[in-house]
Amino acid sequence: MANSAGSRKRARQAVGRRAHNASLRSMVRTYIKKVRAAIDTKNYDDAQAALTVAIPYVDKMVTKGILHKNKAARIKSRLNASVVALKG
Repeated sequence: MANSAGSRKRARQAVGRRAHNASLRSMVRTYIKKVRAAIDTKNYDDAQAALTVAIPYVDKMVTKGILHKNKAARIKSRLNASVVALKG
């Protein structure tokens, strides 16, 4: 365990920050799952709507440092390709 007062405070802050980050990560994963579920139903309109909702959340996680920018780009690209494949 940390010894100095400052490092004890840092340890306390890390616990709260970790919980907050986990919550945000879980939220964005839920939006991604909603897009994948819409893709599985093979309904283009629902999948497109779910993707439109999910993309801003993925981008927000990049600015907050929850996701790496390349991972976010990969997620968006794969979801978009799957949705476009439904249309064609």
